[in-house]
Amino acid sequence: MEKLTNKEEEIMQALWKLKKAFAKEVQAELNHAVHYNTVSTIIRNLEDKKYVGHQAYGKTHQYFPIITKEEYRSKFVSKAMKQYFNDSYKNMVSFFAKEEKITADELREILKVIEKEK
Repeated sequence: MEKLTNKEEEIMQALWKLKKAFAKEVQAELNHAVHYNTVSTIIRNLEDKKYVGHQAYGKTHQYFPIITKEEYRSKFVSKAMKQYFNDSYKNMVSFFAKEEKITADELREILKVIEKEK
């Protein structure tokens, strides 16, 4: 599975949310102005990378994600953890705690989830 560019990820976020969409619908979902041709080109690139499929309706196509958001997240969170946190969840959580991106209450909630899973 190939890492996506920021623009490709943005398009995938829209497709995961919409489930099925025409390029115009994807364009409307984006938070900023992106030209229709740009959206269409990026979607075709995502098809080439096997992230997106389509159903043809004459000359127009309705697109849908082939890769789930969970599959993508799992692959690239694991990769980031290996590259930046020495493959250690402890190092990753410590980083977020030090950066004040996670509170003590949130950490307690995480511990409850972990203990519940055991």
